[in-house]
Amino acid sequence: MARTAPPAAYDTDFAAWSEQQAEAIRERLWDAVDVENVAEEIASLGRSDKNAVRSRVRIILQHLLKLRYQPESATRSWRGTIHEQAAQLADVLADSPSLRRVLDERLTKAYAQARRGAANETGLPLATFPETLPSELEAELRAALDEAAHP
Repeated sequence: MARTAPPAAYDTDFAAWSEQQAEAIRERLWDAVDVENVAEEIASLGRSDKNAVRSRVRIILQHLLKLRYQPESATRSWRGTIHEQAAQLADVLADSPSLRRVLDERLTKAYAQARRGAANETGLPLATFPETLPSELEAELRAALDEAAHP
């Protein structure tokens, strides 16, 4: 592996380290690969995508709740946020279809967070919003996602 700079340390220059690690792997210079940190970075990519799924679902549900329980305050921005988040979520799921199971697994937690967020943003009491995800709201979420995936 041709180097113009000394080996970069994972914890002091991540960008240089990642470039050097990619080069070492491409050139199959296995002794130069920082196996533990490379493995951790790969695992963190999966965690990041899972968190993105949960976060986007939470945002969509929060805006759907606001639209349903405070329609008089609805703005184009709320609908725009739903469409944008659904499009971003559809992209993540298209790149990693296995994350569809994450959507299902994290739906309950995302809804609980969305419920609290909707209460905070609308000023309505938390009890205004159903404690569990209404099937109609889940259907709206999935419809927004399907629409984003198949425009």
